[in-house]
Amino acid sequence: CTFLALGTHFGKVFLLDIQGNVTQKFEIVQVFGLYTREGFHENFDCPVKVVALHPRFSSSNYKQFVTGGNKLLLYERNWLNRWKTSTLHEGEGTITNVQWRANLIAWANNVGVKIYDISTKQRITNVLRDNVSLRPDMYPCSLCWKDNSTLIIGWGSSVKICAVKERDHTEMRDLPSRYVEIVSAFETEFFISGLAPLADQLVHLYFVKENSDHMEEEFRARPRLDIIQPLPEGFEEISSDALTVRNFQENECRDYRLEHSEGESLFYIISPKDIVVAKERDQDDHIDWLLDKKKYEEALMAAEISFKNVKRHEKIGMAYINHLVEKGDYATAARKCQKVLGKNMELWENEVYRFKTIGQLKAISQYLPRGDLRLRPAIYEMILNEFLKTDYEGFATLIREWPGELYNNMTIVQAVADHLKKDPTNSTLLTTLAELYTYDQRYDRALEIYLRLRHKDVYQLIHKHNLFSSIEYKIVLLMDFDKEKAVDMLLDNEDKISTDRVLEELRDRPELLHIYLHKLFKRDHHKGQRYHERQIGLYAEYDRPNLLPFLRDSIHCPLEKALEICQERNFVEETVFLLSRMGNCRRALQMIMEELEDVDKAIEFAKEQDDAELWEDLIFYSIDKPPFITGLLNNIGTHVDPILLIHRIKERMEIPNLRDSLVKILHDYNLQILLREGCKKILVADSLSLLQKMHRTQMRGVRVDEESICESCHASILPSDMAQNFSVAVFHCRHMFHKECLPSPGTIPGVQFCNICSAKQRGPGSGILEIKK
Repeated sequence: CTFLALGTHFGKVFLLDIQGNVTQKFEIVQVFGLYTREGFHENFDCPVKVVALHPRFSSSNYKQFVTGGNKLLLYERNWLNRWKTSTLHEGEGTITNVQWRANLIAWANNVGVKIYDISTKQRITNVLRDNVSLRPDMYPCSLCWKDNSTLIIGWGSSVKICAVKERDHTEMRDLPSRYVEIVSAFETEFFISGLAPLADQLVHLYFVKENSDHMEEEFRARPRLDIIQPLPEGFEEISSDALTVRNFQENECRDYRLEHSEGESLFYIISPKDIVVAKERDQDDHIDWLLDKKKYEEALMAAEISFKNVKRHEKIGMAYINHLVEKGDYATAARKCQKVLGKNMELWENEVYRFKTIGQLKAISQYLPRGDLRLRPAIYEMILNEFLKTDYEGFATLIREWPGELYNNMTIVQAVADHLKKDPTNSTLLTTLAELYTYDQRYDRALEIYLRLRHKDVYQLIHKHNLFSSIEYKIVLLMDFDKEKAVDMLLDNEDKISTDRVLEELRDRPELLHIYLHKLFKRDHHKGQRYHERQIGLYAEYDRPNLLPFLRDSIHCPLEKALEICQERNFVEETVFLLSRMGNCRRALQMIMEELEDVDKAIEFAKEQDDAELWEDLIFYSIDKPPFITGLLNNIGTHVDPILLIHRIKERMEIPNLRDSLVKILHDYNLQILLREGCKKILVADSLSLLQKMHRTQMRGVRVDEESICESCHASILPSDMAQNFSVAVFHCRHMFHKECLPSPGTIPGVQFCNICSAKQRGPGSGILEIKK
């Protein structure tokens, strides 16, 4: 068990539990077992100041301890179960503190601090005290072991951290096997009454004297408990707390002690009138402090970060929300509800009603649960009705964001309908009503509203819910809203709404009919071929720029009908195209020259037709028009001999840019000559190369063996008896014949041709070899 043994100046010893309750009381000072009858009695020459037990000392089996007075005595039980006494040190005044750790005993007297190694029975160091002006009985030394080899010494305002180290064997000689090195030493602001280790830090209990503004003398202040981080040449203060104990104004440095329970973060601050128990702050303490300072946000964050270590503070979040509401910060309070209330539906409903009471339902609306955990439908309906009274846009936003299952849809539909009676054209309410109808799968009603409003979601609604049967009689409305989207939708779903059905609906709106048929033609030139005759008039009326492309691409368009319409409307370009397509190119050219008066277009037309008679007509039409002659001179050179045009030009006719035109003709002529010469060189070179190749091929031998056959009689070309006489003709084309199977010679004496190649018109093959035996 854990207890605290407290000795008084009157020689009494009290045992206290960790709550401060007295459990046992002893009038005589002696060493004995608390839970056994075994004891140790000894008379000392002077009062015993301190007692130190072996670290492995137990109440039922104790074998070693030391006592300190004017001398340090070691008591050991021998094998006969008797006590043996050894004097470890004497002669340097009263021993005020003894600390035993593992095999090392440290003690302090008026001179300094010694360390004794009980395993080697050697004293290994002597650390002198620094400030000899301080009375050792008034400012006693504080000792504590941090671990088995680190001793911390506090005396006056000086702190030293000593490390016990093993000495190298080569340096031992007559020296102890261990030595002490001071690894850190520093001065503090106040006098040290006690110290203890805390992980890699130190806990210091300070006796504090301060100067008064009203008196010249110093006065005793409350003692301080500080946590510091030791450094090689100083320290860093981590925290500092002033302790309130009774009669602190009358206490001296020696009246305070600091003890700690090894293995636990418990520290005991002992004064003449009080014992204060200190423990390391945990997360709960930190949160308590934040709450006291009204730092609710930080307290809530701390509770979330270390949720598993927080034992209390279940109402931290609610305290924070209450604080925000009291401040009037309703938006933040509502936002924190989502994190604080979590899955507690009862708390959620309480908060909703509280926000309703203070008129702030809008603030909390966007944070209500919407997933698997939900509030009662009445809660959501109450908020929707609140928005419907004051904020149509906010109401519409909630309807879009909240799943339809959160509330009774019909209740909200009726509420919206009631408001529409007062404001029947309100687009926000109408759009929201359409969305409610959609949630309720009443798509026809939603579609009517969307079409009435020309809402962009109408096409998405049709596609998503396959409402094509509902729009058969609303095609004109759809196209009036968005022609492109409507036509694309209709063409994409021809299996659901036929072309004939669309045309029937659009019969009184030819401009819309044209848009539909035009897109149909663009998708497939043949699918709507039976409507092409009707489209001619539609293009002529509503879309002339696309009429000529339509006439070019359509092979189902009646040309006579098209020509009639174009001539009625005096569409020259379209008429020219139709005339040329119908074979009346001369009339088409005449229209270009006479009506369009465009020589470039006329020349281009003549080039496309590539007809000598058209060039003649073009020259005839242009011969009395100098600008036309210039155009012809510039373009005719590569198609017609320019001399034909030049000879027909009347003398003394003034022709614009004649010199440049003649230069161009000469340049084009020279270019033609160069091209012909180049082509001739290439032709001659290729002919020579091919001739040489043919000659090499024909000079090669032709294999004739038993597998070769006569191309006429199909018998083996060689006789079975090679002793017989035979005659064979082999042509360069590799065809072979018996001499007697050859047809009669040709018209050229002495020249024989392969009748197979001659019949196939692959060119004659002359006989290259005649074999006789």
